Amino acid sequence: MSPFNAANNLFGTETLRIHLRVSQNKEETNPPLSMSLPPATTPVPQPIFMPGMSHAAESPAPAPAPTSAPSAIPTQPQGDETPSDKNQDTSSSGTSLPRLRLHVQDIAHPGSSIFLSSVNAATVLSSSIESIHKQLYSQAPSSPPPTRSVTLILRDMDGVAYTTGSDLDSDHKEIHFSLRYISSIAPSSRQSAEINGVLLHELVHCYQWNGQGRAPGGLIEGVADWVRLQCDLAPPHWSREQIPAKWDVGYQGTAYFLEYLEDRFGKGTIRRMNEKLRNERYEEKAFWTELVGGPIEQLFEDYKKTLLKGE
Repeated sequence: MSPFNAANNLFGTETLRIHLRVSQNKEETNPPLSMSLPPATTPVPQPIFMPGMSHAAESPAPAPAPTSAPSAIPTQPQGDETPSDKNQDTSSSGTSLPRLRLHVQDIAHPGSSIFLSSVNAATVLSSSIESIHKQLYSQAPSSPPPTRSVTLILRDMDGVAYTTGSDLDSDHKEIHFSLRYISSIAPSSRQSAEINGVLLHELVHCYQWNGQGRAPGGLIEGVADWVRLQCDLAPPHWSREQIPAKWDVGYQGTAYFLEYLEDRFGKGTIRRMNEKLRNERYEEKAFWTELVGGPIEQLFEDYKKTLLKGE
């Protein structure tokens, strides 16, 4: 990675704040954490994160505190910033952006070099948020949860990534992304697309509704991967022909089922579903009958028949 490329990918917008720490003890890069997750998933720690809920207490233990104060490289004057982060930026498409922050816990880790040379953090975060708004909130009266800031934390950990509320409150989100996973992405030509796809998935968790905390976790994960599908960021190992064990199996299994519902009942079906999750407490039978006119179990059986026929 050349210094020129790293600089280009770091300083892309005034909304991005960057915190870098050089690890002086390699043992620090392995905090006590065990997620035992398949490498192809982008998990949220259990209980699954839902908008409006903070799971800071349940999330994996943070990396040990540095032996010296971390350096901070502001991209704009700090001014009198308050915890409310009221001064949100606006994207080129008019989408209101939250305060965006990047925290790299170990700049010497190979994953850090790959991340910084593969994507512009400010660009990928803001463009992903625009894509989420387009897919889930393109029509009034839809409105996303009041996410006021998103901090992307790159650190050495098991698994791939997860999203949680911050210690401040649930309107301030943290995305923890594994440097170990980033360094394992192969071939190198897949690095940029995979990083984009994982970040998009995790950002959906910052902007989706959950039926007042009652929606199945598999549906929450499925919506995140459905947005990834719509943005042409599905990795090559995903298979549309694979028959999932149940409709809310989660991730790409549920994402392809949601794609089927979108095709069968018309464009905007998943957006309307997300809006219904905003307004109502999720009760499975009534929810799906009111949304698409039938129980979800029957719809899933219809979907499996199309897979068996190869349609």
